[in-house]
Formats: sequence, C-alpha cells, structure tokens
Amino acid sequence: MRGEMRLDRQLASKVPEVTLAFWAAKVLTTAMGESVSDYSVYRFDPVIAVMVGFVAFMIALAWQLALPRYQAAVYWLAVSMVAVFGTMAADVTHVKFHVPYAVSSIVFAVVLAVVFAAWHRLERTLSIHSITTTRRELFYWAAVLVTFAFGTAAGDLLAIALHLGYFWAGIVFIAVICVPLLGWRLLRWNSITSFWLAYVVTRPIGASYADWFGKPMRAGGLGLGDGVVGGTLAALVVAFVVYFVVKDRGRRIESAAE
Repeated sequence: MRGEMRLDRQLASKVPEVTLAFWAAKVLTTAMGESVSDYSVYRFDPVIAVMVGFVAFMIALAWQLALPRYQAAVYWLAVSMVAVFGTMAADVTHVKFHVPYAVSSIVFAVVLAVVFAAWHRLERTLSIHSITTTRRELFYWAAVLVTFAFGTAAGDLLAIALHLGYFWAGIVFIAVICVPLLGWRLLRWNSITSFWLAYVVTRPIGASYADWFGKPMRAGGLGLGDGVVGGTLAALVVAFVVYFVVKDRGRRIESAAE
C-alpha cells in the first residue's frame, strides 16, 4: 500500500564508512550532546527542554529513515539529535526519578543487550555494512540511542558516583576503548564486536571531557560553561559534516565519470 513503510525494502547503504574521521565526528557529537543537553535542561524548563529534544530527535530520525541512501548531512543530524535526547533520557532517570547511576547503567546495558539479541536473531548479523533494509536500520538506530543512554549513565557513574572526576573518568574510558581497537588490530578479534564495543565507549569519553571543559571549577571542571562548550562543539560537528558532504560529492562525481 502507498505510504506504508516496508521493513524489508532494499536500500542503498544508510551509514557512512568507518574511518578515523567517523570516529572523530562520533566523539564530537557525543560531547556536543552532553553540553547542549545540560545547557538546555538547566537554562530552560526541563520538561519543555526534554519534549523539544524528543521532537527534534523524531523529526531527524524520520528524515533519515525516509531517505533511500546515506546522506552525510541528514545522517549526522540524526546522530546529533540522538546524542542530545539520549543524554536527556539518561539524565532524567537520575534527576527526576532519583535512580542511582549504577542501577541505570545496568538497566541500559540490559536493554542494549536485548536490542542486539533481537537484531541478531532476526537479521543474523550486527554489521553496520548490512544496513540496507528499513528493519535493519530501525535496529541500528535503536542500538545507537541506547548506547548513548548507557554511555551517559556509565560516565556519570565513574565521574560523579565513584568520585573520579570528569578528567580521570575520561582517561579510564580512553584506556577501555583501546582494548577492542587493539584486539581487532593485533589479535584478530571479531570486527563487528570490536566496533560496537568501541562505539559504546565513545559516548562516555565525549561526555566526560565536555563536562570537564564546561562544568564549574567547584564541580571539577574548567568552568567554560555548557553553552560555550556546546556551541564550539556544534561548530566542529558542522565542519566535519561539510567535509563528509564534499567528500561524498566528489566520490559520486568520480563514479559518474568512469
């Protein structure tokens, strides 16, 4: 039927290549999401801020899902909105409902495991290179959203609940992300497992250092302010998106000329 979303419709690849630039942009979006979320919920009414974040997330995701192939600007807009709303979703469980960071970290970890299990059971793969149907893309974005929420809770667990502080929590997560990266490069670990392990850890790395730069000195930060940090990071994300758009356009021109 016209207008009905077919979950099995075949699409071109809907995700970017996994390059060094991809990882840099991913960390920047996670850091930006942390700062923008914190600035929004403390600057404005938290309920309104979360509602606006949710609406922006849904619009960006709907736009991404409607496209037949990967488009850098729309994809990274969706990632950015996931970063903002995913942070809000994790923070509201602690601030509004007083759920301890340890508990929310465990809950989000279980939810992520369930998403991966269901995805693998239905599609027989978790590879992002296989995101060529709407159903696989829905699983992909569900996993991305939960990784942001889980990473936010885990980062706050180390930095706040365990009193490591933002800087040293970031150092811990940098050490953690080296495990799957070195395991894949040196020990021939499964590339899909290594990718998702690293992907999850980019969230607390970005969030830890966004908080370190933005939070006041009395809270263990440098005191630059969430607004300043969020705006700076947003500008850097835009610069990376422009790079991706130009690169993809050049690649399409080369392909058409062959």
